[in-house]
Amino acid sequence: MSAPAYDAQVDTTGAEREGLRLEAFRGVRYVPERVSSLSAVTSPPYDVVVRPDGLHHLESADPHNIVRLILPQGPTAASRHRQAARTLERWLAEGVLAVDERPALYVYEQRGDGLVQRGVIGALALSEPADGVVLPHEDVMADIVADRADLMRTTATNLEPLLLTYQGGDADPAAGVLDRVGEREPLLATTTEDGFAHRLWSVTDPAEQAEIARGLARHQALISDGHHRWATYLRLRREHGDGGPWAYGLVLLVDTVRYPLRVRAIHRLLHGLPVAKAVAALDGVCRVRTLPGDLDEALRALASAAADGNAFLLAGDGRFHLVDRPDPALLARTVRADRPEGWRRLDATVLHSTLLDAVWRVPDAPEAISYIHDTRAAVRKAEQDGATAVLLHPVREEVVRDLARQGVTMPRKSTSFGPKPATGLVLRTLGDG
Repeated sequence: MSAPAYDAQVDTTGAEREGLRLEAFRGVRYVPERVSSLSAVTSPPYDVVVRPDGLHHLESADPHNIVRLILPQGPTAASRHRQAARTLERWLAEGVLAVDERPALYVYEQRGDGLVQRGVIGALALSEPADGVVLPHEDVMADIVADRADLMRTTATNLEPLLLTYQGGDADPAAGVLDRVGEREPLLATTTEDGFAHRLWSVTDPAEQAEIARGLARHQALISDGHHRWATYLRLRREHGDGGPWAYGLVLLVDTVRYPLRVRAIHRLLHGLPVAKAVAALDGVCRVRTLPGDLDEALRALASAAADGNAFLLAGDGRFHLVDRPDPALLARTVRADRPEGWRRLDATVLHSTLLDAVWRVPDAPEAISYIHDTRAAVRKAEQDGATAVLLHPVREEVVRDLARQGVTMPRKSTSFGPKPATGLVLRTLGDG
């Protein structure tokens, strides 16, 4: 089913379509005096933390790091989630975390690496994909959704915001509020170890909240990061019904007309497949060339090859192997014909449908494949484990949005939009709305 491609919300009958509906909430935030520093208690989103090294690093940064809630440790999933709930309850009781006195929307800004990103955090009314208000673009894995749902159910808390994007512009009513708020003294400011500066403002004025809401009500949004959490929100809303706090989810909304995001690829680590075996299996299937030079040179070669068709880099044996020109007859046999041409040409589509399923016969299961955002980390891990890292070139944002508006989902973990919001700056409990 095709989702409606709209920003102006009036259809041919003159009826107003429902767009994004963002509500203020009483945020839960760290009390700065009770932690070593705000930067020491934040974390990347749960699925970006490279475990176990990244997990241990964050846990040791401060005993109250948010990773103890989003990635709790324990022998079973149920024990981990109970541990997270107990930890959250203890931190609230001890005053490490506190609930803001007034319902607010939160303006959030990130600066670093030559870019500025500013958006608004709030509780978004949940909607199904068929409604065309929030557009997913990737498939999800059922086991991850089940795990996230149980964690959220047990803690009764939205622990980290999703990243959603919309297309507004300077004339959008919400833009003026965000600009005015950005000139005020922030509620908090910190710089994380990646060099990004983070600032958060609280918008408690009902008139300003209404102005932001009025602007957002004209738009639909694309899920840029957090498909599994969005699927979790929808599952829990169905469990609890349409009324009450479970009918909303914590999100960060960014206007990409004003603040374009960067789109990066998510790489695959194939645990049981050595590079030599992977390369041998491609004989007669694709062109494979071993490249001279370092990772940066190999990535430039990948970008050049990707401009002409499907291309991948294989790494893990101390060298880089460029894979391109897959056999057209094999593609015709292995790639679904009932999808749009744009979907059929995606590197992730060809990787999963043709190489993983038909050539290498690697199941898409956690024990066989890991998904790693950081390119160098993927290469390093493959070399350590004797595995194969498959490095991909990023998809353009307009391709992602076009497929989403057609109601077509991309293969899971196809894209990584960023910068991603830091986890731990504001949480939303579901007990009091």
